[in-house]
Amino acid sequence: MNIVILTGAGISAESGIKTFRDTGGLWEGHDVMEVATPEGWTRNRPLVLEFYNQRRKQALEVSPNAAHKALVELEQKHRVDIITQNVDNLHERAGSSNVLHLHGELSKSRSSIDPKLVYDIKGWELKEGDTCEKGSQLRPHIVWFGEAVPAMDLAIPIVQHADVLIVIGTSLQVYPAAGLIDYIKPFTKLYVIDPKLPSMAKNDRVNMISTTATVGVPQVVRELID
Repeated sequence: MNIVILTGAGISAESGIKTFRDTGGLWEGHDVMEVATPEGWTRNRPLVLEFYNQRRKQALEVSPNAAHKALVELEQKHRVDIITQNVDNLHERAGSSNVLHLHGELSKSRSSIDPKLVYDIKGWELKEGDTCEKGSQLRPHIVWFGEAVPAMDLAIPIVQHADVLIVIGTSLQVYPAAGLIDYIKPFTKLYVIDPKLPSMAKNDRVNMISTTATVGVPQVVRELID
């Protein structure tokens, strides 16, 4: 059975990673337009670099939670692909094998002139003067507001082949990621796990579970394994 997981900020929040949507558009006290847009990068590159350095440092201090670990258990019985809107590596650290990051990866940098040049960041700091092989400043490997989401081209066929789609910790309001559920097959079983469930047409194949990821995901995993 092909099971596809779509995760959002809610699953990481339970490990202690803060999200900007919880604070009225501020992310750790910063306007997201200043730290998560190409324009913000142009205006104040040191601020953006330091902002993501702190996010990276925070991510290293937290651990995968019960929801992350349950998805690894599911992988022992079924083919599991994880498509995540999150930029942390908690899925990988838990042990998941097939993870696609829609919005980039906090632990990586890329050339500011050639997006194909991507590098692992050693430790947690990316500094002014760190350059790619072409000599350009390295930037966070993050898809900022206003930028294209190239990983969507990889995500769509994964979703199209799903027998089961499990949506975890996302409001399904961030596009284009939220549009992925429109690509499932007519008889794909859908689970949505979040304390604040999105408005969605209900039928026999849709299971709406109003709870946190650490509670709901292990429950659904047990059901699918049994």
